[in-house]
Amino acid sequence: MSDLKPFEIVRELDKYIIGQEKAKRFVAIALRNRWRRRHVEESLRDEIAPKNIILIGSTGVGKTEIARRLSKLTDSPFNKVEASKFTEVGYVGRDVESMVRDLVELTVAAVKSEEQEAVKEKAHALAEEKLLDLLLPKQNLPAKPMETEESDSDVYLLEEEKEPISSTREKLRLLLLDGKLDHRFVEMEVQERSMPVVEIFSNVGMEEMGVNFKDMLGGLMPKNTRKKKLTVAEAREIITQEEASSLVDMDKVVKTALEKVEQSGIIFLDEIDKIVGKDGGHGPDVSREGVQRDLLPLVEGCVVSTKYGSLKTDHILFIASGAFHAVKPSDLIPELQGRFPIRVELDSLGEKEFKRILVEPRNALLLQYQALLRTEGVEIVFREDAIDEIAKTAQEVNTLTENIGARRLHTLLEYLLEDILFSAPDVENKTVVIDGEHVREKFKDIKSNEDLSRYIL
Repeated sequence: MSDLKPFEIVRELDKYIIGQEKAKRFVAIALRNRWRRRHVEESLRDEIAPKNIILIGSTGVGKTEIARRLSKLTDSPFNKVEASKFTEVGYVGRDVESMVRDLVELTVAAVKSEEQEAVKEKAHALAEEKLLDLLLPKQNLPAKPMETEESDSDVYLLEEEKEPISSTREKLRLLLLDGKLDHRFVEMEVQERSMPVVEIFSNVGMEEMGVNFKDMLGGLMPKNTRKKKLTVAEAREIITQEEASSLVDMDKVVKTALEKVEQSGIIFLDEIDKIVGKDGGHGPDVSREGVQRDLLPLVEGCVVSTKYGSLKTDHILFIASGAFHAVKPSDLIPELQGRFPIRVELDSLGEKEFKRILVEPRNALLLQYQALLRTEGVEIVFREDAIDEIAKTAQEVNTLTENIGARRLHTLLEYLLEDILFSAPDVENKTVVIDGEHVREKFKDIKSNEDLSRYIL
């Protein structure tokens, strides 16, 4: 959460990520600095720039997992993008500003959802009244006398909003609240908005142009409605959603979302090494340095136009990551290097780490397979020597072939458990024990044939 202390952030990350203590510490400090900045005196607040981070490490060591867990851990607006998907302005592809627009879209949706949750109770009450109207249509009420302060005479007015207490309506209300009418069908008007499919081709601000064009067309298109028979439970859900949306002040939502993105937004730039062009690059490499130059103003701080208004990127935190096998962080353009002052090298994973990854995290791989097979009534047990053998094999295969880190464990386990996963629905013995001998026997032929292991493991 936004006020977590650094050691608490590290502790939460430890539940899912093995090792990489240095990277966790720097990320925790960067997150805590966002909180600290909000509490310094206002005159100094705008002067404190975020300390952007580059995570350096080969594939499968936990860079992307750190990003995934951060997005769930913090309440800050968060967007993970792959740098390799962006191209220089003038080339076909996504321009770098779209990552900020995507972040704004995600934040607006999140804030709107929070606001709808806040008015959920009121929306439920309004939906309940509308459902009662569908189940028991209002009758024309007689004119009712009402006394006014100006005159002693009675003034006859038709009260449309207030109706006399109807015993039938109240009985229906009780049945509705008890859920006894959930399977009853009602007929109601359901809104359908049909949008024509329009392709937008542009090399500048393509995504934003497309979004605005759709919004403009959406306002011009008539809102089609048609009668549809739904169960009371389905109708309640639709009406509640409509009422919650109408109760939310979208101007307030947009203002809050823009402020959140400006003050505490985080963008995780994966594969940043892929936008570093090699010396004398031609062909597909030609726009890579241009992507860096387009990215530079965002990281330095500029104003980005979105459909919700202008947004400053001065205080958005950028966390970049890359394997940097073929290039080095120093191959980035100098201006961009200076905007990522913190560089953390992640440790390579070995046999000891693989063993911990198999059993320790909350989403440990062995726990996942045990849970999957349990749905078939099969209990699978991994002996200690089997876990040791899987971790050892992962280390050996990574050494002999490409080092893909912890992702090698997924490949090994799928191959190891293939027969069990295939025959689980019909197996008679509902308890399967995997020991070290079984693992060695399964991998024996493949490990001995290096060419075969490159294809299978």
